[in-house]
Amino acid sequence: MIPTTKILLLLKLYEISEGCIIFNKLKSTIRISLLPLAKGIPFSPNMLTITGLVVSIITAMIFARGYVVLGGVFILLSGIFDVLDGAVARASNRMTAFGAVLDSVCDRYADGIIFVGIIYGLLSRNIISVSSLLFPDWLWCSLALIGSYLVSYTRARSEAAGAKSMDIGFAERPERMILLVLGSFTGYLIASIVLIVILTHITSLQRLIRAERSLRFGR
Repeated sequence: MIPTTKILLLLKLYEISEGCIIFNKLKSTIRISLLPLAKGIPFSPNMLTITGLVVSIITAMIFARGYVVLGGVFILLSGIFDVLDGAVARASNRMTAFGAVLDSVCDRYADGIIFVGIIYGLLSRNIISVSSLLFPDWLWCSLALIGSYLVSYTRARSEAAGAKSMDIGFAERPERMILLVLGSFTGYLIASIVLIVILTHITSLQRLIRAERSLRFGR
């Protein structure tokens, strides 16, 4: 039996963390502030989305070659396009259902290809790691990739089933990318990936709990 105090503590931690997404609100604020600039951009939102994906593919190639700091710079560059596509869509009143689907698909592809690039860099010894964190570095990257997909899939599947208010957790895409950037710039890339593993799986669990409550009680 789990002691009552531990159950209460877990519930309290869940209540504190529920609804707390750190960088998504910042991302929305930046998009709103960019609206005047976005009006002068001649490219379509979908073109910007695809360009961001191309930058992410280049980022993966950079990591695969072992240029970790430069890889962090290109993650930031891809993030600029990720912010601009939404800003341009709002400024030009071209927000479409397909645009949202395209953006989501490209984000998932970008997540995957960047981690694949890091895994290749590690296995080829182009990225030198001095960590000894229980599992091989490539396995941590694989777990981070799985966790990243679980975060978005758990939300999408739960909302499709009728669950509400699924926008919870600490490991949305902006948080994950910022952790990768910080790890790249500081030399603690693997440590940042381990943190992504922990946070993504916690977020998936949070969303499962939230989905169960919402589907059971209809709220």
